[in-house]
Amino acid sequence: MRSSLALLALLATAAAPAKNPPQLQAQRYGETRAGRVQTLAVVLHGDTDSSVASAYSFSEAAAKAMPGSTAIALLRPGYVDGAGRKSPGERGTGNGDGYTRERVGEVARSMIDLRKRYRKAKIILIGDGGGAALAANLIGIYPTLADGVMLLSCPCALPEWRRAMAKRAPGQGYDQPVASLDPLQTIGGIPATIRAAMLVGADDPATLPRYSRTYAEALALRGIAVDFRILPGRNGTLLTEPEVTDAMKRLVSGLPAKRK
Repeated sequence: MRSSLALLALLATAAAPAKNPPQLQAQRYGETRAGRVQTLAVVLHGDTDSSVASAYSFSEAAAKAMPGSTAIALLRPGYVDGAGRKSPGERGTGNGDGYTRERVGEVARSMIDLRKRYRKAKIILIGDGGGAALAANLIGIYPTLADGVMLLSCPCALPEWRRAMAKRAPGQGYDQPVASLDPLQTIGGIPATIRAAMLVGADDPATLPRYSRTYAEALALRGIAVDFRILPGRNGTLLTEPEVTDAMKRLVSGLPAKRK
């Protein structure tokens, strides 16, 4: 009898979910005292390894550009940064398979923790490339975790983008089924109180402007204010562009003040 009870206790313990699942790795810049932070910018990098360093550099610059702010670059699930830090979870292969409900949930767990820690701050979520697709899905499923969102070079019309990429990069798996969420399918959960900004390069060969325009129009139809801009002559990452910093400042200034 005792051995049976011991076995049942062991099985129950093994089946119980972890009370505190591991958080994503994060790189912080700016104000270190949470109670004094007026604006919190949370940055999600793109699908490539090189995009991680770009997100860190942008976050550092963003914190300097907004007095009284903190910028946090989250290392997406399964990615490793230049310092060798790795976030829990599994990363996608880069063919549009990295925006699943599970990965959105892993980012959301970190966002929930940040929302609790920075109670007085206006929170903006900034996504670059694949990180923009994650950000768009996140605010559709967890609409209370951010006050504003900025999407850069977003593959926001996911099926259309993957079909185009399958022709542009054959043999890379873009023609294979994936479990990723299409931002146009999760947009229904975004409240009208969210403020949004979208920027894309006019000459971007991968994330064509029409993917961002389609999503921006869908936001507008829901009554959501969106600052949509196509940047002439740009054909790659936008994180280093001054127009992105300007758009970020406009987005923050348009958000209602947090109650004390």
